[in-house]
Amino acid sequence: MIDDQHKIKVGISSCLLGNEVRYDGGHKSNDYIRKTLCQYFEFKPFCPELESGMGVPRPPIQLRHTEQGIRCVGIKDHKLDVTEQLQSCNHMQDHWLKDLYGYILKKDSPSCGMERVKVYRNEYPDRSGTGIFAQYLKDHYPLLPIEEEGRLGDAKLRENFIQRVYVYYRWKQFSLETVTPNRLQVFHSQHKLIAMSHEQNMAKSLGQLVASANKQNIGDVTQNYILWLMRCLKITATRGNHVNTLQHIQGYLKKTLETDDKAELIETIERYRLGQLPLIVPITLLRHHFRKQPDPFIDQSYYMNPYPQELAVLNDI
Repeated sequence: MIDDQHKIKVGISSCLLGNEVRYDGGHKSNDYIRKTLCQYFEFKPFCPELESGMGVPRPPIQLRHTEQGIRCVGIKDHKLDVTEQLQSCNHMQDHWLKDLYGYILKKDSPSCGMERVKVYRNEYPDRSGTGIFAQYLKDHYPLLPIEEEGRLGDAKLRENFIQRVYVYYRWKQFSLETVTPNRLQVFHSQHKLIAMSHEQNMAKSLGQLVASANKQNIGDVTQNYILWLMRCLKITATRGNHVNTLQHIQGYLKKTLETDDKAELIETIERYRLGQLPLIVPITLLRHHFRKQPDPFIDQSYYMNPYPQELAVLNDI
């Protein structure tokens, strides 16, 4: 287990940790979060409904179309409007939100739901809403990796979120010192292959952006770089893009691999492409070869070691 001081700070809907803060006094404890992610993330629990003064138990609320736009109102009493109450509470959280590297939200919640939250018009809802607090996070912390607990059950979405948290953590540590064109180039080299596995064209554009950096424009380039890198990483990596990235890495071994080793690597990548092997298998084989034949570019890249191996996320994709 990683020491607490090395854990990454991540916000979370309080009910997901088993805290009895829901409107009915219950919780929505999530075993994967509590038993696995808790070993690597230092969770900051927060319930916007409770913290805004609504109490436990409290009248259940919903999002509803009104003449004043979408409002958060009582289910039984539509005159109970807590929209401003929640929004006012949101603005009081910036002192700790700014120190986070990710956030896990409760799905379907009128305060915390990330997407597809029910919005009622008369008695017939559509799935077009975002929770009041979740929308605040999106508007004020656009770089922050956000995910819903329900979507963490999908291996690809789970890997995507964890990877974004670790990249954002490294970026914020990197940004503690003055960013220079050379330092930005190093950071990009470390994350270039990760970007390639998500979206090839965006990865190429990121490289061109970094190449354009100089002492005069480094501030603007830096802001644009992290904005587009996080947008790139939000796109779920595909098997095809991983195959292209693996083959790109394989190219760094073409002059040193023996014929049988090369054939084995090609076959392993192909079997991954066909869905017969998880991603961890070709990556483990590549790690083996680069331990014997180190390459400076591959050595500094995070693609094959994006987060603690104990999370075993690459075993599932």
